[in-house]
Amino acid sequence: MEDKKKNPFVKWTENHAEFWKFIKFMIAGGGSSVVELIVHMILISAVFKSLCSVAITNPTLNMIGIESKGYLYAYLISTTVGYLIAFILNRKITFKADSNPTVSMILYFIMVVFTIFANGWIGSAMTTFAAQHNFTGAFADLVIKVIGMAIPTLWTYPCNRFIIHRKKKTDK
Repeated sequence: MEDKKKNPFVKWTENHAEFWKFIKFMIAGGGSSVVELIVHMILISAVFKSLCSVAITNPTLNMIGIESKGYLYAYLISTTVGYLIAFILNRKITFKADSNPTVSMILYFIMVVFTIFANGWIGSAMTTFAAQHNFTGAFADLVIKVIGMAIPTLWTYPCNRFIIHRKKKTDK
């Protein structure tokens, strides 16, 4: 009787619970990415503008696209803001996790560091491959960026869903 009173959307989310979690994960990631981008652009164009001309020659940082002090500071702050928002949204809304928050934060940090360096390597490899095959220009850059952003979902969703944002098992 109660099931018939539920609206179609609620029924759909209950019948497709795992897919609905993935959709919420993508929305949380997209929203946090927008905030991250806005913070990054403000920091680059205003706060750390003068430091953008101070070069950094560190192969590891250069591999992930960090070539100036201004960019480094903007990247660290904006990335921290973006990942923090994604962590909170996914923990509270997407997965409704109740596992130990400290353990979740440590696991999330490890995943984020891996993702940053994997993205740097993947982006560099794709850019090199594209250049070797004369796939260059603004459209090529856009395609490479979109693919580079999508690939980490292969490990970030399963890590968030099954390792980082777990629910305690309840006895039934």
